[in-house]
Amino acid sequence: MDMKKFGFMLLTACLGGVITLGAYKLVETKITGSTSLNDKQQTFFASNPSGALSSTGNPDFTQAAALVTPAVVHIKTTYSGSSRSGGTDPFDDMFQDFFGRRMPQQRSPQMASGSGVILSEDGYIVTNNHVVENADKIEVVLNDKRSFLAKVIGRDANTDLALLKVSAKNLPVVKMGNSDDVRVGEWVLAVGNPFNLTSTVTAGIVSAKARAIGILGDGQDPAISKSRPIESFIQTDAAINRGNSGGALVNTNGELIGINAAIASQTGNYEGYGFAIPVNLAKKILDDFQKFGSVQRGFLGIQIGEVDAELAEKKGLKSTQGVYVDKVVAGGGADAAGIKEGDVILKIENVPVNASSELQEQIGRHRPGDKIAISLVRNGVEKNVTAVLKADEGAKVASSKSTEEVFNKLGASFAPISESTKKKFGLNAGLIVSEVRNGGLFDQVGLPKGTIITAVNGKTVTKVDDLDEALGNRKNDMLQITGIAPDGARINYTFQVR
Repeated sequence: MDMKKFGFMLLTACLGGVITLGAYKLVETKITGSTSLNDKQQTFFASNPSGALSSTGNPDFTQAAALVTPAVVHIKTTYSGSSRSGGTDPFDDMFQDFFGRRMPQQRSPQMASGSGVILSEDGYIVTNNHVVENADKIEVVLNDKRSFLAKVIGRDANTDLALLKVSAKNLPVVKMGNSDDVRVGEWVLAVGNPFNLTSTVTAGIVSAKARAIGILGDGQDPAISKSRPIESFIQTDAAINRGNSGGALVNTNGELIGINAAIASQTGNYEGYGFAIPVNLAKKILDDFQKFGSVQRGFLGIQIGEVDAELAEKKGLKSTQGVYVDKVVAGGGADAAGIKEGDVILKIENVPVNASSELQEQIGRHRPGDKIAISLVRNGVEKNVTAVLKADEGAKVASSKSTEEVFNKLGASFAPISESTKKKFGLNAGLIVSEVRNGGLFDQVGLPKGTIITAVNGKTVTKVDDLDEALGNRKNDMLQITGIAPDGARINYTFQVR
């Protein structure tokens, strides 16, 4: 065959393959519909490559700061007298064990503030749960001084994360990095709005990883603890102060590696220690908010402890590596996998775990039903087992609220109903109330968790956006809700929202 003819045929075949793949991707996108934050990020940064220098050698902080600052927002929250217990800043309530008090608590605070990070062009923003918890109104102020009202897509007290949404397009975006690649000693930048000073950038290094500092709960293992916190913070000496909550911790490539959450201080101001939620844990939580409206927590079903020299000697262990299994919950995933009290877990999914916080973070990245590979030592012999994580009925459900202030007052979260529920009640659409907050409007009128909402103000609802639209069409602040009670009874509520 003539070489020119063969080359032309080869080129034609390659082009055909590319066109076919492109068409497949287009069809695939249309079929799948909802796009995750990770997909949005990959699409955005494929066409908007980062130009920052590597973090090796002598980093240039100016490029990373220029990339990140436009996409770090100032969050202003407003509360009614009954929705917050005191303090003028979200840090004050959550971290009172760390902060000294300089003035008496105010009885009815009205305003507070924090920071957030834009993760998509269409307005998804990550922040801390304690920045927006119980807020009646959430205002997001961009670096260019534009302002938007925000809705809470989801929030989780156990990781101190929340996902907001504003109605905007073509927003600046911070690229999510890989917190597993972060190394102790590398340079990082903290970007936020401390003391209402917008767009503040500070620099420091990563001081430690997988820190558990006991601020999110009672410090026990999430398989046993009622509050089930996950603490595996990145510690940094970059200056973080009140108002930095929910802001960005980035590497010198301008990639998000953590969400600033706390400081260790006796005065309430920076004293050398700041803590950020690793972005790899945040990715899973935020994805849950988008897909399910709540955090899908998988539980291994063990109570664990640190392995130190004293425990190793007492239990006859040959090494201080790993995490010690103190208790196995009957019927849990660990029990079914054959894990026993006295085992030492060395790895989860081939990732070494040498502290309770490291194990909790690895489990926290998975959902109920996920199979995880576990390496452990029993009586000096290494074993590999596979455990299936179980759901926990007592786990808290994240709240989901609208873009409008009135939706924030409802005090409820919503998730799409399952296909089985649709068949059971003969429905084509609907949202289920997955949480009811004490003192909210749903609590006041007696709409319980488990209620199915089929229509609001006469409009059928299948997703939270439908609920937003229906609330926007209300007249004289009247709200009519049609649905099905948890016991199967048909309901029709009408009440006024002020």
